[in-house]
Amino acid sequence: MLQNNSALAQLKQQIRDNTPRATGVVKGTEKGFGFLETDDGQSLFIPPPAMKQVMHGDRIEAVIHEADERKSVAPDSLIEAGLDRFIGRVQKREGKLSVVPDHPSIKTAIRARVHRQLDEAAMNEGDWVVARLLRHPLRADDRSFFCQIDEVIATSSDPSVPWRVTLARHALEQASPSGAEQWPQLEESLTRTDLSDQPFFTIDSASTTDMDDALYIEARSEGGYRLTVAIADPTAYIAVDDAVDREARQRAFTVYLPGRNVTMLPEALADDLCSLKQDADRLALAATLEVDSDGTITETRFFTATVRSHARLTYEQVSDWLEAQGEWQPESESIAQQLRQLEGFTRARQQWREQHALVFPDRPDYVFKLDEAGNVLDIVAEPRRIAHRMIEEAMIAANLSCADFLKRHVGHGIYNVHQGFTEERADQAVQLLAAQSIEASREQLMGVEGYRTLRRTLDTHNNAWLDARLRRLQGFAGVSSEPGPHFGMGVPAYATWTSPIRKYGDMFNHRLIKQVLREETPSTAATETLTEHLGERRRLNRLAERDVKDWLYVRYLSEAAREGRGFAAEIVDIRRGGLRVRLAANGASAFVPASTLTSDRDQLSIDEREGLIHIGGELRYRLGDPLNVVLSEAREETRSLVARPAE
Repeated sequence: MLQNNSALAQLKQQIRDNTPRATGVVKGTEKGFGFLETDDGQSLFIPPPAMKQVMHGDRIEAVIHEADERKSVAPDSLIEAGLDRFIGRVQKREGKLSVVPDHPSIKTAIRARVHRQLDEAAMNEGDWVVARLLRHPLRADDRSFFCQIDEVIATSSDPSVPWRVTLARHALEQASPSGAEQWPQLEESLTRTDLSDQPFFTIDSASTTDMDDALYIEARSEGGYRLTVAIADPTAYIAVDDAVDREARQRAFTVYLPGRNVTMLPEALADDLCSLKQDADRLALAATLEVDSDGTITETRFFTATVRSHARLTYEQVSDWLEAQGEWQPESESIAQQLRQLEGFTRARQQWREQHALVFPDRPDYVFKLDEAGNVLDIVAEPRRIAHRMIEEAMIAANLSCADFLKRHVGHGIYNVHQGFTEERADQAVQLLAAQSIEASREQLMGVEGYRTLRRTLDTHNNAWLDARLRRLQGFAGVSSEPGPHFGMGVPAYATWTSPIRKYGDMFNHRLIKQVLREETPSTAATETLTEHLGERRRLNRLAERDVKDWLYVRYLSEAAREGRGFAAEIVDIRRGGLRVRLAANGASAFVPASTLTSDRDQLSIDEREGLIHIGGELRYRLGDPLNVVLSEAREETRSLVARPAE
């Protein structure tokens, strides 16, 4: 009767309206209590009993209680659960099945059931699974957390756990796609130029099997170079929207992980039929670039061809030979001449990009040396040498030519864009630069030409902190169906076509180029759904690569952490809880807690926005600064390294 009393319901609503409340995201701690990071910037205490109703990452509405001048909150309603689909490990206690989420801030064992297609009896303690949260205590009619196990990823002892768990975490495919035994060539109504007698060559890593670019270059009598770039042609075998094409579109990219690749195309295509292997005739989409001696590309002609690689070379071989190191020699004078000419082309193109685009300093590549079981034997920093730059300049030149070709003949395609600063952040950047006595206008930062001029000015200052602060203000690179500037490269448009074995966007551009060659009306532009999908898959691939590396770094550096070894590092991030560094020797990321910076917390001032840390009023740490650290912990359960400043 009382429940139906409208006056009572109105009274309850009035009490609710007058009760202080807050919305925000729950942040858990290892000690059982937590905090509600509210939308208005407060951090409110959640007592341990109340934390049993919520989980780290939940977005909730809570009631604010104030006692003894200290505010705390009691969770009231769930806005969005922090967990939905998640990775966890099986726990069996007294015949009851639970899953412990694989998350550094969640230690709760969630009661579980298994999907009807799975065998609960076959699951063992510590097995890795994919689960889905079904019940939450803050939802109506739910009393506790409860989940369902939908997939078993790996047993606890499986040596492939880092790879399998990471791919499952990001919902990426675990294996390369299957394909047909025979791949007949499609009828494309294109005449292919036979270039099999020309001495094309490839330069790749020694382990590369999906070779998608081969080069042929000659010096022009009038000066400059004529470079022909031949690119593997999977669209000669894959019809639009057939099963293989749909699968490639879904995968979007080949996933490259240390010790394991998951290809976008069936391996029979990626590693064999389309791969530009030595001494094998292969179908190609090619472009011949006319390049002046100052590096300017004056003309580009696209065409289909049949090519044959006459030499499979590696970066190390070519770099050693050009730098007069080692004993390796090109197998013929024609290949030797090609390499010398490509080196000359590279110098010309680098000079052109320094004047008309942007060239950033090289960072070393970190190569993981693994045994058959996946154990890390070594992590080697490999600097980018002349052969890497030769291939890089050839591919950049080809992709710039593609961007221009599609813009002129089609008007759309798959473009890599980097819009740089938003209007709001451009104003912040102007203020930041002014504080460093560097004049720049908002209009200059919003245009790619003005930004190039600014970058050259910044290069003369050699200010790592300022560079890092500006990068924080810039947006991320994305994918667009329309031409747009790429601020990171300093060019008005950039569209790749040189990796169709590995990137679906490049396959898409191949098809547009072929339509122009056939003098057809180009097909409609890529949908926003496709460009967003490509961008999201690229993001997930990069996260997967980072996560596997973090796991392997922890395993590899566990002994170094036990021994307290020191490393030279660079500060790459500063947050309220401390700073993050990158180790120069191997590229590993380590966290330096604020508690290790000084014994007197009251003397510590951390400015996340500015990337600065003061101790006792003195500036001690800046974003981008070098810092010597000592590893103190390697935590495999969270795949994290902990360090402290070296004394």
